[in-house]
Amino acid sequence: MRVVLAEDLFLLRDGLVRLLQAHDFEIAAAVETGPALSRALAELEPDVAVVDVRLPPTLTDEGLQCALEARRKRPGLPVLVLSQHVEQLYARELLADGNGGVGYLLKDRVFDAEQFVDAVRRVAAGGTAMDPQVIQQLLSRRAAADRPLERLTPRELEVLELMAQGRTNAAIAGKLVVTERAIAKHTANIFAKLSLEVSDDDNRRVLAVLAYLDRGR
Repeated sequence: MRVVLAEDLFLLRDGLVRLLQAHDFEIAAAVETGPALSRALAELEPDVAVVDVRLPPTLTDEGLQCALEARRKRPGLPVLVLSQHVEQLYARELLADGNGGVGYLLKDRVFDAEQFVDAVRRVAAGGTAMDPQVIQQLLSRRAAADRPLERLTPRELEVLELMAQGRTNAAIAGKLVVTERAIAKHTANIFAKLSLEVSDDDNRRVLAVLAYLDRGR
């Protein structure tokens, strides 16, 4: 699996390269600026891009904007964004096109090798990997603005948060120590209350939930 990595801090970039290589990823390019990232994404056509939000020369959101532009040119390009802090605007921009293959992780998660590598693989496969803190803030934002979310029970809201992280029913059941049948029932209730069409495809389900939470901005 070929990866383009963009991170301006040398030590972190070098560490991520070594970590990914140790898990059988091929590093197609490891760059430190926005222009270099744009060139790498256009010329190398990687399987997944791992991108720091803030890159030189602007050190604002150049990394994210380069990734979004690459996704416009190549719809569905898997992109995992890394950020120092939760930025709801950045998360909403990343999710705006409704396609899969996206992730948003805080850099603290990078130090959990297993979690980070799993996120890269999930995004590369077309799934979603969202940091729990990002999901919590998105849910809180929508809860304050949208009446439908207020219809959810505390347990349903908890299930929805785990769904939005890209977890399967089995994974949610294990996390909450309940049966898969119970989670299936909660899931059906959530979709009914939020007027969302039920799908057997986990990735489409997560994206539908996130698209709903993001609409009306």
